[in-house]
Amino acid sequence: MVNIKEIKFPSRLFITGIDTDAGKSYATGWIARGMLNAGLDVITQKFVQTGNVDFSEDIEIHRKLMGIEYTEEDKCHLTAPEIFTYPASPDLAARIDKRELDLKAISEATDKLAEKYSHVIVEGAGGLMVPLIGEYLTIDYIKEHNLPVVLVTNGRLGSINHTLLSLYALLQYGIDIFAVLYNSHFDKDVVICADTREYIQTWLSSHSPSTLFISMPSL
Repeated sequence: MVNIKEIKFPSRLFITGIDTDAGKSYATGWIARGMLNAGLDVITQKFVQTGNVDFSEDIEIHRKLMGIEYTEEDKCHLTAPEIFTYPASPDLAARIDKRELDLKAISEATDKLAEKYSHVIVEGAGGLMVPLIGEYLTIDYIKEHNLPVVLVTNGRLGSINHTLLSLYALLQYGIDIFAVLYNSHFDKDVVICADTREYIQTWLSSHSPSTLFISMPSL
C-alpha cells in the first residue's frame, strides 16, 4: 500500500471524482493533511463551489481534516474564488444566479496561492465532464492548465464503469493521471469492494503503469 507521506507530489494537483459524490472533499483534505504531516507547505482550493452563499462548505471540510483554522486566503476567497447558490453544475448554477463564471479569476487565484505555498491542491466540482461554461468542461480546464490529476473512486456498484470511463477520457486528452485514490468510506459490499480495488489496480498496471493507486481509509 502506498504511504501518502512517502509520495513526491507535484506543486499543483487537481482532484476530480468519478461522479458528484465520490468523496472528493474528504480525499482532498486527507491528502493535504498527509502532506502537512510530511512537512510540506500546502493549501487547498475549491475552484468552483455551488450550493453555498459567501462561503465554501468543501473548504470547511478541508480545514477540519487538515486540523487547521481558516487561513487569510480563505477569508479573502482566494481558496474559493467562485461561489454560486444553486447546487448544480457550474454552468447551470451561474445561469440561475444570472452571472458569468469567471475562469480567469479562478486561475489567477490559484497562481496567487502558488506564490505563497509550495503545493496547491485544487478540488473540482463533480466529475470530469461537468460543464463549466456551455460546452467547455472541467476536463478542458484541466488540460488547458496542464494540471496532473488524482481521480477519486470508491467501491460502490458501478464504480468500475465510471472509473474506466474517466481514465479513458484523461488518457485521450493527454492529461497526467498522477493517482487513482480509492475512498474506503463507501465500502458496504465486501465482495464488490475487493473486486473493484483489484480490477482498477490491474487495469492501471496495464494501461497507466506510472499512475499511483492510493487507498484512503474511511474517515
